[in-house]
Amino acid sequence: MQSKAQIDQVLRQKSEAKEIPGVVAMAATGSEVIYQGAFGKRDLSKDDPMTADSVFWIASMTKAITCAAGMQLVEQGKLSLDEPIGKLLPDLASPQVLEGFDAKGEPKLRPAKKPITLRHLMTHTAGYCYDVWNGDMGKYMEKTGFPSIFSCLNAALKGPIMSDPGTRWEYGINIDFVGKAVEAASGKRLDAYLRDHMFAPLGMNDTSFKITDSQRQRLVGMHARGEDGSLAPIPFELEQNPEFHMGGGGLYSTAADYIKFTQMILGKGKGNGNQLLKPETVALMGQNHIGDLTIGKMPTMAPMYTNDVDLYPDMVKKWGLSFLINTAKTAEGRSPNSLAWAGLANTYFWIDPARNVAGVILMQLLPFVDAKCLEAFAGFERGIYAGLDAGSGQRAA
Repeated sequence: MQSKAQIDQVLRQKSEAKEIPGVVAMAATGSEVIYQGAFGKRDLSKDDPMTADSVFWIASMTKAITCAAGMQLVEQGKLSLDEPIGKLLPDLASPQVLEGFDAKGEPKLRPAKKPITLRHLMTHTAGYCYDVWNGDMGKYMEKTGFPSIFSCLNAALKGPIMSDPGTRWEYGINIDFVGKAVEAASGKRLDAYLRDHMFAPLGMNDTSFKITDSQRQRLVGMHARGEDGSLAPIPFELEQNPEFHMGGGGLYSTAADYIKFTQMILGKGKGNGNQLLKPETVALMGQNHIGDLTIGKMPTMAPMYTNDVDLYPDMVKKWGLSFLINTAKTAEGRSPNSLAWAGLANTYFWIDPARNVAGVILMQLLPFVDAKCLEAFAGFERGIYAGLDAGSGQRAA
């Protein structure tokens, strides 16, 4: 396959030039893996080569999995997309909107104009934010000593919202509350629920909130990009005994495991021989749920963790339950109405139902949307579509 050599070359070159520390990439149709490659090092301070079974912190790629779990409970009538979620999660019963700060720098809060729903949470329209993209939240945290979501402390879920529910799209901690809703509706801790109803049925045996001994031997180190462009290993690990499991960003996984999740979405809810969701539920998850709202630029407030995020700046983008939806064909060849998202340490996936293909590319460095990582991702994705196009040409001939 010509495109495999093409992709290998892009990823190998980036790794050997130390533009990225190392990478694992994998693509599949609904029925078979069509590409996998591993290049570079797991950790630039050690000799271990990257391998296909290397374990990464997948951060916000956790979100789609948590929402899929939530949709299982919606199907069973245990959760509702449009009931006020405060009935189930009392912490969300009377949300307060942060309207800015008074002359003394004290936060000004007012009650929200309407209740938060599960649909608001799954679509990032509940009003919650992440402080790395919201300066007011950073100021609020400084003023009040409020903990970061990465503390995995329940107290981190008791903050204000930035706008009234349903009025704007703002990326934030919403899916952590979807995780709490899954727990409340199922009576299980999130790790146990996902293991029993998502990971075991899909054969995702290498995906968990807690790093196992076997995973630790294959764990990829975190790296930071310096201002001069150079890469250095940095210590990084999520809290291993958290007060709550971060449904918005807590999972560790492998490319082979995550591709199984994407194949379940391509398979209209069926993966590894098991039907996890109804076809109509998967179709619903892939539709625009934010109406006329759009997804704009996310300017960074924490350059160490993230660059400005502005994916496909010339295209209208929508949000499903819980995926980014591109409304036009991308330069790499991704069909309109494909589904995608990413994780803070430069992990990315996309699912293209129209072409029956999905891809996962995993790296482990900060800040997010690193230019070299995006080049590696684009080269990988272009190669996959080139291969599909060549293949369909041969079949047609």
